[in-house]
Amino acid sequence: MPRYFLVVAGNIGSGKTSLTRLMAARLGWDAFYESVDDNPYLADFYEDMKAWSFHLQVFFLGHRAQTHRYLCCQHANSSILDRSIYEDAEIFARALFDMGNLGERDLKAYRGVYDQTIASLPAPSLMIYLRATVPTLLERIRKRARGIETGITADYLLLLNSFYEQWLERFDLCPVLTIPSDELDFVAYEQHLTIIVNRVLDRLKGKEEIRFQ
Repeated sequence: MPRYFLVVAGNIGSGKTSLTRLMAARLGWDAFYESVDDNPYLADFYEDMKAWSFHLQVFFLGHRAQTHRYLCCQHANSSILDRSIYEDAEIFARALFDMGNLGERDLKAYRGVYDQTIASLPAPSLMIYLRATVPTLLERIRKRARGIETGITADYLLLLNSFYEQWLERFDLCPVLTIPSDELDFVAYEQHLTIIVNRVLDRLKGKEEIRFQ
């Protein structure tokens, strides 16, 4: 049996964690999630973003690189990872810089380490990108009611969405399957999850079909 390593990318509230969990359960693969509890900088970051942005980004980079390499090269079973290492630099570090919380000197230093790290990592088998509009993201964030997310604004989500679209236009390290997360509610409807799982398996097996309506 081939062994696959998938990453799930997307904005806050797009459904990454839910899709990771549901797909792993459906396929019998292993699910891995973004580390929060063992992050020594997260609390300081939310107290003073400008002072701790660089530290937080470096920690995430090291942690994600370790996880990425393990799943690509050592883990015995097929796996799905909630959030990719690429989003740290291409989306969130860029947003921190755009908002004035990460200086140009720190961004340049971080990008240098990031670029060297990515060059040494094997690519995933597939990236799943969950695309969702801001109203959908806001509604899902409201429903899950995480205290840490109370300050997230529509403008911030719109900024991140623009960065995702720009990044994916040039991303070429592995195949990308874009899922319209506004239209497919894979949490509420099992048939929607089936559609996604079937498309993922087809892409992994190299199957493509052009349909004329």
